[in-house]
Amino acid sequence: MKKNVLLLETVADEAMDLLNSAASAGEIEIFTVWGEKTQMEILAENSIHAVITRGKGQGNKQLMEACPALHVIARCGVGLDNVDVKEASARGIKVVNAPGSNSSTIAEHAITLMLMLQRNLYESARQVKAGNWEWRNQFEGDELQGKTLGVLGMGNIGKRVAKLGDAFNMNVVYWDKFPVQSAYQALPLEEVLSVSDIVTLHLPLFEDTKNLIGEKELSLMKPTAILVNTARGALVDQTALINALNSGAIAGFGADVLVREPPAADEPLLNHPKTIITAHVGSLTATTYRNMCVSTVKNVLAILAGNAPQPESIFNRKDLNL
Repeated sequence: MKKNVLLLETVADEAMDLLNSAASAGEIEIFTVWGEKTQMEILAENSIHAVITRGKGQGNKQLMEACPALHVIARCGVGLDNVDVKEASARGIKVVNAPGSNSSTIAEHAITLMLMLQRNLYESARQVKAGNWEWRNQFEGDELQGKTLGVLGMGNIGKRVAKLGDAFNMNVVYWDKFPVQSAYQALPLEEVLSVSDIVTLHLPLFEDTKNLIGEKELSLMKPTAILVNTARGALVDQTALINALNSGAIAGFGADVLVREPPAADEPLLNHPKTIITAHVGSLTATTYRNMCVSTVKNVLAILAGNAPQPESIFNRKDLNL
C-alpha cells in the first residue's frame, strides 16, 4: 500500500530526490505544508504515515491525534525539542533523528567562537574594514594554547570538542551528568567552572539542565573566562548572563543558540561588546545539512517499506522495545 509522507519543512535536494524517486515508484505520496493546501487541510483529507521535519515544524500531540495511522516522526537533525517523544512512544510511533551527524560541525563552530573571542578577531576585522589599521596599537587578545577548557557534557559533540582542544594544547577537564569513559579528567561541575578559562556547553535540554548556568554558576567562573554555548539556549539564564557580562564577572560569551529564536530586536546579548552571537547556523554547513537530511529520509523510507533502518536512528527504540 502506498504510504503518505508529510513534510513540515524543506529538506536537502539530495534527500528530496530520494523521496521523489520513491514517489515515482509508487511507494509513497508526498505532501508539503507550503503548497496550495494548509497543514490542517492535508491532515483532514489524507491518512499520513510519516512526518518529516527539521527544527521548526512541530511533532506534537495535536499532530499525532490528527494522524492515527502515523508510523514515524522524523527530524533531520539531532535535538528533538520540537518532537513530543513521550507522546510518540505512548502511541507506538517511531521517532527518528540523525544522532552524531552534527558532531564535527558543531565542534568546529564551538572552537571558532572560542578563537574569535579569545583573540578578539571580530573587533579586529571590523576595525580594519572601517579603515582603522592603527587599532592594532590597542589590540588585546590571547591564545587557546595552555588554557583550561571545561567541557560540560561529554557526548559525541563534547568528545569532539575535547579532542580539538587537545590539539590546541589546552588542558581539558569535563563534567557530565552520567559516568563517561574518557581520557580527560572528570570534575564536579563547580570545580570545572572555577578552574576553566573557557567553558563550553554540550548538553541536551531537560528540566534539570534548564538554566544550568545561572547567577551562582557564573559567579564561580574566572573574570577572564569565556562561556560558549552551541547546544541549547535555555541552558543559560540570559538575565544572569547579561549581569555577569556587565559586571565583569566573566569576560565574554559566544553562542549559536538563544532562549528565544529569532531573538527580540532589543535582546541585549546581540550588540553587547563582549558577545559573538550566530544565528543557529552550526549545523547548516552544506555537508552536514545534506548528510542529516539524506540519512533521515533513508531511514524513514526503510521503515515505511517494512525494512530495518539504522538501529541508532530510532531515538525511542528502548521505549518501544525494539
